[in-house]
Amino acid sequence: WRSYAQMVEEETTVIEVKDLVKLYGDHAAVNHLSFTVEPGQIYGFLGPNGAGKSTTMNIMTGYLAATSGEVIINGHDILEEPEEAKKCIGYLPEIPPLYVDMTVQEYLDFAAELKGISKKERIKNVEEAISATHLEEMRGRLIKNLSKGYKQRVGLAQAILGYPEVIILDEPTVGLDPKQIIEIRDLIKELSENHTIILSSHILSEVSAVCDHIMIISHGSLVASDTPENLQKMMQNTAFLDVEAKANEEQLDAILAQFPQIEERELHMVSEEICHAHIKTDTEQGDIREELFYALAEAHCPLMQLRTETTSLEDVFLELTGAEQEEKAAQEAEAFEDAKTEDVIADAAEFEETAETEKEEEEA
Repeated sequence: WRSYAQMVEEETTVIEVKDLVKLYGDHAAVNHLSFTVEPGQIYGFLGPNGAGKSTTMNIMTGYLAATSGEVIINGHDILEEPEEAKKCIGYLPEIPPLYVDMTVQEYLDFAAELKGISKKERIKNVEEAISATHLEEMRGRLIKNLSKGYKQRVGLAQAILGYPEVIILDEPTVGLDPKQIIEIRDLIKELSENHTIILSSHILSEVSAVCDHIMIISHGSLVASDTPENLQKMMQNTAFLDVEAKANEEQLDAILAQFPQIEERELHMVSEEICHAHIKTDTEQGDIREELFYALAEAHCPLMQLRTETTSLEDVFLELTGAEQEEKAAQEAEAFEDAKTEDVIADAAEFEETAETEKEEEEA
């Protein structure tokens, strides 16, 4: 294999996913998904539960066959050259594949043997994996006696055995406490110095804290791929305002209705006299804050608070996936209603047929 530093310098594509499809019956878990992964970065694979993240990762690592499409790992097709392709990948599933009755040392020696690492290189490789994941003091302990955080470290140590160019991590911090999450984040950043990392998660703070590049997937399709900063710029023409005024809902709503820049508004009373409004505005049409101040004053509705919210990765995520989630829910509800109607029609037909049969039997 070429050195990782050489790959970074040449900016060689490490992974290329082309038109990937995975069907379960009529359901598309992965829907014509395409993207590339360049060396030297931490990629965040982000999406709601059920978006197809784990399915995609299982296909990329050769654990699952695709219905159609290609996955090229460092020049090797995962289906045509699985052994060569898998040598380039270290994988940590959501549930680490640990033999808990082994010690950390025994397990890593065993995993290195399974990966085909020669005896000459095995001792050195295992020692480096233990050092990289800070497991020196745990090497002699049974895995079943370790905390969940240290079990994740053992899983990571297994993933980096064999010096793979790419490490794929599926929900690496699920079930960890805040301290353990910070430790795993720091460890991922350390590992990124010598590996390209793909990190799957549905936790936005997790992705934004460690990733250089984010891919957002929804219903098996890629809906965005960019740096966290550029994704946030997608929402730069949108501003969110929190307004509190001494007014009732009707009064405040009538005032806000005068502003065409307001795209959405939600109002509720926070006390007998104070109404709160959460407003989404289009800043391309102008900043409404000054005009809103004077409009409230003219209506004798004193402004008690006006606060601007900065656009976050959460806003981008909801903007890109929220509408699709609502559409999917509506389609599922419609399908459910259709199914119920069909069942009612079928039951009615069966009832009529049974009644007619009974009537014929009585006449006979």
